[in-house]
Amino acid sequence: MTEEIKKKRIAILGSSGSIGTQALEVIEDQSHLFQVEVLTVYKNAEVLIKQAKKFRPNAVVIVDETKYSQVNEALYDQDITVYSGVDALEQVVEYKEIDVVLTALVGYAGLKPTIAAINAGKDIALANKETLVVAGELVMNLAREKGVNILPVDSEHSAIFQCLVGEFMNPIEKIILTASGGPFLGKSSHELQSVTKEQALKHPNWDMGAKITIDSASMMNKGLDVIEAKWLFNLKPEQIEVIVHPQSIVHSLVQFEDGSVKAQIGLPDMKLPIQYAIGFPKRQKNNFTRFNFLSYPQLTFDAPDKKTFRNLVLAFEALEKGGNAPCVLNAANEIVVGAFLEDRIGFLQMSEVIEECMLKATFISKPTLEDYISSDKEARIITKRIIDSL
Repeated sequence: MTEEIKKKRIAILGSSGSIGTQALEVIEDQSHLFQVEVLTVYKNAEVLIKQAKKFRPNAVVIVDETKYSQVNEALYDQDITVYSGVDALEQVVEYKEIDVVLTALVGYAGLKPTIAAINAGKDIALANKETLVVAGELVMNLAREKGVNILPVDSEHSAIFQCLVGEFMNPIEKIILTASGGPFLGKSSHELQSVTKEQALKHPNWDMGAKITIDSASMMNKGLDVIEAKWLFNLKPEQIEVIVHPQSIVHSLVQFEDGSVKAQIGLPDMKLPIQYAIGFPKRQKNNFTRFNFLSYPQLTFDAPDKKTFRNLVLAFEALEKGGNAPCVLNAANEIVVGAFLEDRIGFLQMSEVIEECMLKATFISKPTLEDYISSDKEARIITKRIIDSL
């Protein structure tokens, strides 16, 4: 008689985005191991309704309260509880039935629901790097206090995490985060003066949402990765190196004190780190396309162009300064990316505006959660004023 496998029950915050939809594909393929407990979206009611009817979670959240009636009426006969509003995100993660919360929300919006989930004792599959960028020290301390696992979903951090399994007693000398270089690899500042959002949204390797794709093009994504890595792996800034690897096959590396280097490699497919995070500590058999070395006879690496792509420098500066500086950096970046996507500022102006905001925003050396919230608001106001003055 075979023992019945207890399914892991997953809450997906941000189920209509790139990570959320791919996570649902993983869960569908591994339906004997996982089941959906909660789904949330911001305003895409049509997608939420379709997902809810297919995966039959116990509850869904539509953050946009104007869409509540539409979702509730569509699901009234499905035995699915429907909530709405921002506060519902923090409340629904406390469901006792949930085993893992996948935070796939974009930007600062992921912070408070993730904190609520940690307080409720839920393991976190973290695809929302801004949570640690904004309040890394607070979040990691809370996770340790509650005995909660923070399992990284970003491909680079998942790679580091996988390299460290079985090595937790061996000190890290440094980690090496790889960056694809995005669509503008090798371009000069002069060439970037007139690039369009359409060009910036064409990533050569990864299929991601608009905000993350623009961050990749500007190298801010890698800057945020650096800050996230500092908190995830308890590192000093000087222990984090960034190299450009256009093929996106080596997802990141760890160098230990004896000089040995471990790398995690594979095709650029987010389903693998998603499955690894929600299924940890077990690796689950799947039908994903396998990597073939002969298909990639040349893997290349280079130093990032920090003069042209200033965002990476700004991220390291924010990390060195500490306190609320990374929170300010993140808030300013979210505003400038939105402005760039609305054709209100140019590609290179994004870095200029972020730098100016970092100079003008109030610095707090030892921020509380309330300080992070107020710093985020202040930085957004400052950034909008700078953009309006251009």
